Amino acid sequence: MKSGTIKANNFSHLTAIERESISFPAKILRERNLLLGDILDFGCGHGVDVESLKTNGFKITGYDPHYFPNYPKKLFDTILCFYVLNVLLPEEQKQVMMNVSTLLKPNGKAFFAVRRDIQYEGYRLHKIHKKETYQCQVKLPFKSIFKNENCEIYEYQHYTTLHQGNELISPFFKHNEERELITETVNVFSIYDKFPVNPGHALVIPKKVISNYFELTEAEQGECWTVVNKVQSILQQQYHSNGFNIGINVNEAAGQTVPHIHIHVIPRYTHDMEDPRGGVRNVIPSRGNYLKQLGIYE
Repeated sequence: MKSGTIKANNFSHLTAIERESISFPAKILRERNLLLGDILDFGCGHGVDVESLKTNGFKITGYDPHYFPNYPKKLFDTILCFYVLNVLLPEEQKQVMMNVSTLLKPNGKAFFAVRRDIQYEGYRLHKIHKKETYQCQVKLPFKSIFKNENCEIYEYQHYTTLHQGNELISPFFKHNEERELITETVNVFSIYDKFPVNPGHALVIPKKVISNYFELTEAEQGECWTVVNKVQSILQQQYHSNGFNIGINVNEAAGQTVPHIHIHVIPRYTHDMEDPRGGVRNVIPSRGNYLKQLGIYE
C-alpha cells in the first residue's frame, strides 16, 4: 500500500491495540452467525481476533502488512476489516478497498468496522509511541448492520453481485448474467469485457452512470485511474502480457456503443497482430503507422 505515488500514513500500525480478548465487532458478527466459511481478518494488527476465533473453531487467517505480512493467495467467504480505514489516508483507503474486493469470493461478504467516537480528525501525537499518527471519520455507501456511539459495521458485497441483472444501475448489467468483478473502490468497479479483443481485456467503470468521461469531476476521474493501475497490476500477474493499450471511447463518433463511461484496459501480446506499431492510432487504420507514411521504414 505504500509503493509508487500512494501517500501513506507511515505510523498507522502503531494504532493497533494490544487486546487480550476478542474485539467488539467480532463479537457482534459471531452472535449474528455472520462468520462463515473461510475467513480473512484483513489488517488484523496483533492477531488477537484471529487466535480467539481459531480457538472457537472458526477457519480464519490473518493478514497485516506490519505484523502478519504474508499476503493471502486465495479467495475468502468472509473478510473482516476492523478499524483499519480510520487510520489511513484516502489513497490508502482506496488500496484497502480494492484489495478486500479482490480477495472476496463472488458471493462472499466483507465487514468493515469504523470508529464513531473520533473527536479530532488529522494527525496527533500517539500517547505511547510518541509518533504522529493519523485518524479520520469514515462513512461508506454500504449496508449498515450495526451502529452505536463508538462503532459502525458495514456489510459489503461485490457491486456485480448486488446488482446482477439491474439495468437501472448500469447498462452493463442489462442481462441477468454473472459479471466477474476484478476489483472496486467506493466509486469505481472493474469487470472483464464481454467481447474481449485479447485475453484479460478489462473495463474500468465509474458507478456514476454518465456517458461522457469529460463530465466526471477531477476526483472521479482520478479514482478511475487508481483502479486502472490496480487492474493493470492484476492482469499482468494473471496473463503475463507484453504490453497494454488503455483507451476511452467518448461519443458515437469515437465508437462509443454503451452510454456508460468505461475505460478499456487491453493486455497486448507479442505477435497478437502482424504490425502493432502505431498502437491506439490504429483507431483510424490508415493513420496508424505514421512512420511508414513518412518513409522512415517499410
